[in-house]
Amino acid sequence: MKKLIRKISYLGLLGAMLIGCTSDFAEINTNPLVLDTGALEESQVLQGQAFAQAQYVAVNGLHWRFQISQNLFSDIWCQYFATTASGFDSDRYVQVGRWADLAWGSFYGQAAPQIKLIEDLSEANGNDVGNAMAKIWRVHSYHRITDYWGPVPYSAFGNEELSVPYDSQESMYDNFFTTLDEAVAQLSGGGSSYAGSDRIYGGDGAKWLRFANSLRLRLAMRIRFADPGRAQAEAEKAVNAGVITDNADNAFVSVDDTNRNPLETITDWGEFRMSATMESILKGYDDPRMPEYFAPAVDGDSDGDGIPYEGLLNGQTRVSLETSKNAGHSDLATRFIDVAKGGENPPIEIMNAAEVFFLRAEGALAGWSMGGTAQSLYEDGIRASMTQKTGAAGAAIDAYIASANVPVLYDAGTQPVTDIPIAFDAGGGTERQLEQIITQKWIAIYPNGWEAWAELRRTGYPKQYARVESQNPDVGVDEIMRRMVYVQSEFDTNGEAVSAAIALPEMSGGDKNSTKVWWDKK
Repeated sequence: MKKLIRKISYLGLLGAMLIGCTSDFAEINTNPLVLDTGALEESQVLQGQAFAQAQYVAVNGLHWRFQISQNLFSDIWCQYFATTASGFDSDRYVQVGRWADLAWGSFYGQAAPQIKLIEDLSEANGNDVGNAMAKIWRVHSYHRITDYWGPVPYSAFGNEELSVPYDSQESMYDNFFTTLDEAVAQLSGGGSSYAGSDRIYGGDGAKWLRFANSLRLRLAMRIRFADPGRAQAEAEKAVNAGVITDNADNAFVSVDDTNRNPLETITDWGEFRMSATMESILKGYDDPRMPEYFAPAVDGDSDGDGIPYEGLLNGQTRVSLETSKNAGHSDLATRFIDVAKGGENPPIEIMNAAEVFFLRAEGALAGWSMGGTAQSLYEDGIRASMTQKTGAAGAAIDAYIASANVPVLYDAGTQPVTDIPIAFDAGGGTERQLEQIITQKWIAIYPNGWEAWAELRRTGYPKQYARVESQNPDVGVDEIMRRMVYVQSEFDTNGEAVSAAIALPEMSGGDKNSTKVWWDKK
């Protein structure tokens, strides 16, 4: 076991640990390139600190990694934001190779080695609760990676070979559910681990158990259209076992003065604005979350509707962006800016109660046993989000839930992005109700672009405005980017495995941005 652990991507692991989690790691370096894991093997405290850093880096905590992993891809492809930077071609559906390469490398060079190290160490030391936590975090971290790319290295990661084979996405999801079964069994007896270091629940095994069940529900819904029978069985198992139902159990990765929320830096750079889709929906709904998400436009109310929140249409041409400073469009809310400038450095949100209610609402819509009706769970999801993210009182929340408000035009001469009201349309049919559920879910999980882009691909919702321009020959302005293409570094160093992955049946469309991943079957 010790020999295996000491060979897992030492250089990447060392670099990740020295980012800023703790100065203790400097004391266990035997030379600049090799991390001596002997002290880690003997100390649960040091293992906990390594686990804490694995949590932070796996959600792209550092600003540069966040920008090239999430902000420049999923955040603008799900239309949370549009960009004001003319050189950010990803808003015109170009997957910029060097950004994608850095995103891939940051996960496999830093996050994945630490997750494997802690999972192996906790197993070797008989730390069942800590091992369960590491397994759950592995599932969470890898599902994001496979949802981006499709088949990726997973089961053979850390095999000490020059070539690392890829797993099909279908087999990965099967393993995710099995792994969650193992973790839930380990947590069923209660207990805690890594209490002084765990960035999410402070080592509380009971909360990790609810998170595991909620994660199972998320993954079950992800495969709803690819494997309906398995999806229903896993979703009902999750709900019966106990999922997150209260904001007190929401999953956040905590931040501090060294390990900060990366949006703080991104906002300070001033390169992103509210999207036109966001404006249409939030303004139309008179949504109290709007000022919690975005700031009033510097130029004030530029479209004459009396509301100083202005969205920018995605896919602006380089010429358009180079001739306009876009001061007429809303930046991110003040709380996301640098603390020195009045921001809050908020924790990084992983999963909230609202998301879980909306997952259950969709399950109920499909006829699954979710502990409530589609309408009641939909309304519970709105209520949970409003309570978490605004200071709205109960009566105001009830009025919002019952509102017939619909999205509005984002600018003169345009059309609203859709016509669905807030109030659940009991007679509107299941597809219209699904659009309502996913649209409110999209609002509630902001700014989790990883999840929002996956749900957009899976369901087609929320409806989006067409982009001004697409420079991708495989994806049109009114289409959806379906996956990331594989990165050049993998072709250079692991080419045989990449070629085998592209030849898998679930990759029948080829290594293109228009090829749907395995679960994208609606």
